[in-house]
Amino acid sequence: MVRCLIPCRMTRSIDNSNSSSFGVRGVLQLPVGGFHVLANSGVSPLSSHDVQSTSIYPICKMFRKFDPSTDIAGRTQVKSSVVRNIRTKLVQDYPGLEPVLDEILPKKGALTLIKCREHISILTNQDKEILFFQHYDDAFHPHLRLVHKYPNAFPTLRVDRGAIKFVLNGADIMCPGLTSPGALGGEEIPDIPAERVVVITAQGKEHALAVGFTKMSARDMVSINKGIGVENVHSLGDPLWNFIP
Repeated sequence: MVRCLIPCRMTRSIDNSNSSSFGVRGVLQLPVGGFHVLANSGVSPLSSHDVQSTSIYPICKMFRKFDPSTDIAGRTQVKSSVVRNIRTKLVQDYPGLEPVLDEILPKKGALTLIKCREHISILTNQDKEILFFQHYDDAFHPHLRLVHKYPNAFPTLRVDRGAIKFVLNGADIMCPGLTSPGALGGEEIPDIPAERVVVITAQGKEHALAVGFTKMSARDMVSINKGIGVENVHSLGDPLWNFIP
């Protein structure tokens, strides 16, 4: 089940049978097939106390409406000392990158940092390919094109077929979409902690669909099995995917 936020003027919640109280003031739950959409009813603003999918993580919103003409503040060449620090941090966050790190970030390769609003930066190589993006000094998020080249280098979760179109539309991913039989495929969910960058693949698809950020550990996604499991940060076809540096 995937949930996203949309504006709405209605003041009552709706389920598959009839109107009833949703239990969160000012929020609607609108059924769309097997999914539910959360909407602001206008009664009161949504807050992180009202709905879990309201994120204060700026990077989750940045690339849904990214416009290079207005969102880029400048570009700088990355110093070699900074490149060394980046390489160290990447190996710490993604141990699977270590065998291919020299291919991705050559020690003497030229790197450019594109500075964007909301304190977000984009790291590109000398071929003007986007490698990673980052908020402040938080974890580096891999661009999906890099993920497609090195699919085994990053922690990964899978969604079932029903979630695909919602993930591609930028919706956050609910726990049931990550723990269903179609998502797990008869396997145990990977042991991934909360607040970690994660790649999202899908049942029956070869390439990853999105890059996200876990709201809870994968084990909690299974045991709790409700609420948002992963915030959707970057997905196929979004403005970041289409951006040519």
